[in-house]
Amino acid sequence: METKYDVIALGELLIDFNQAALNDNGNYLYEAAAGGAPCNVLSMLQKLGRKTAFIGKVGKDSFGEYLKETIEDIGINTDNLLMTSAANTSLAFVSRNAYGDRCFQFYRDPGADMLLRKDEVIAANIAKSKIFHFGTLSFTSTDTKEATCYAVECAEEAGKLISFDPNIRINLWNDPQEARKAMDYGLKKCDILKISDEELFFQTGIRDQDEAMKILKATYEIPFICLTMGRNGSCAYYHDRKVQMNAFVQEKTVTGAGDTFMGCVLNFVLDHGLDGLEEEEIRQMLRFSSAAASIITTRYGALKVMPDQEEIQKYMKDVLTADVKRKLKSI
Repeated sequence: METKYDVIALGELLIDFNQAALNDNGNYLYEAAAGGAPCNVLSMLQKLGRKTAFIGKVGKDSFGEYLKETIEDIGINTDNLLMTSAANTSLAFVSRNAYGDRCFQFYRDPGADMLLRKDEVIAANIAKSKIFHFGTLSFTSTDTKEATCYAVECAEEAGKLISFDPNIRINLWNDPQEARKAMDYGLKKCDILKISDEELFFQTGIRDQDEAMKILKATYEIPFICLTMGRNGSCAYYHDRKVQMNAFVQEKTVTGAGDTFMGCVLNFVLDHGLDGLEEEEIRQMLRFSSAAASIITTRYGALKVMPDQEEIQKYMKDVLTADVKRKLKSI
């Protein structure tokens, strides 16, 4: 079958209300932005010149209309984005705790994204893609879990690569064990995995990352794994190799960047495939992905403000130049 999309993703599309500032009266101001991990990944890929499509559901309300228009403007195909009157578009309020960590409060009980059904998934679109991407939030309702598993089956039958980012939001689960089961399913099915250090600990119960990764690799035999560790950088695990990269650390960050990183990883796989990868190629992928992620940590509303190739390359060059100057000054 003719390939129409580079990547097709299924999952949540929602409104992120980011805690941006305090007004003169001491009240918090929230900035509403299009969000949802799968579409964030697709947005990054669109900025890198890829063709993408989304499978999901939003409410037939002003927020849902805004989200549909937003991802269409970006270039993401919406043939399998449905609208429903049965529930409102899901909302997520994002704040920071005393340690500066992001905290999420979701309003989706249910939200429209939880109502996608198996019979609403267009299997032919999955067959026309190169990579199918998903996470665990679509496992928090029975209907969307069935739809997700069906989409994965379609991807498997069509011989497509499967990409998985757990993107665990533990407060959406009544039982943490159910979240682990959802992760287990994704880990069994994927060819490409992006997992955070906290998610690795959540699934294995082991803090030593190398030991935890040994167990993960032995259990699931995933061909290509990327581990993100925030300010501690990132690692890629490919066969018996481990490639590590330092983070591009920003002084002030306002959001996470795992979806941006994931989009860059999938862009690399689209260029190089998964066979015969060289260590230097992987290192350059990590560097590029980390630079893109660093840029996005300073911006609210990641879906609409992803960096393009030129901006990422310039950022890497500027950082390298600054590092050289610092080293020369210290001599």
